[in-house]
Amino acid sequence: MSDQSALGHEATEFVFVRHGEPEWVRHGYNVDNPPLTVRGREQVRRLADRLAGEHFDEILVSPLQRARESAAPLLHQLGRPEIIAPWLEEIRNPVWHGTPAERAEEAFRADRAKPAHLRWEGLDGGESVRDFVQRIHQGSGLFLAERGISRTEGELPIWQVERPGRRILLIAHAGTNAVTVGHLLGLAPVPWEWERFVLGHASISTVEALPTGEGYMFSLTRLGDVEHLSPEQRTR
Repeated sequence: MSDQSALGHEATEFVFVRHGEPEWVRHGYNVDNPPLTVRGREQVRRLADRLAGEHFDEILVSPLQRARESAAPLLHQLGRPEIIAPWLEEIRNPVWHGTPAERAEEAFRADRAKPAHLRWEGLDGGESVRDFVQRIHQGSGLFLAERGISRTEGELPIWQVERPGRRILLIAHAGTNAVTVGHLLGLAPVPWEWERFVLGHASISTVEALPTGEGYMFSLTRLGDVEHLSPEQRTR
């Protein structure tokens, strides 16, 4: 918790968790919507132990398998139901299931080699980065509005928070978490959102609403925290 919270204002916090390590490749072939690896399951078990003593008003989970498996140990410890938030789905990659792993590896290499402005196009056959960012902005905007949180008009990212003091946990992905964090902070999107914030598997990041003259500003108070993992369990 930040010093400002300790001074007494009712903090509104969003806690962003990235899923554990997924099994993207099995026996040399690509896996779409993969489950967690053995190491990934241990990562999320330790994540659950880390977060089990904390209070959350809401816990929302991406619909993809790796996020749902990551949420399960914590939800079990807390005795909470699984609540799926479809807008938290990660960028939609091309359908590579059952193809050699080298096919995906080459596609990502080619994408990183593009001129910056062309990276908005994303991977051939998948969702473009521009469409992905728009989808997450729209989804997060509706999600926030339903909870009485809206950005005021103007150049600076000042927000109105009707019911301060809530703490919401989102268990999702590197891309969705990065885009949502950037949206709250008022950052212009870039076509390499996954590299802007380094969010390892089973990491914890926190954004907190701090009072300012006209309302609230969001502050990044924790980024990519993996202190609950041993060094050999830390993966990206």
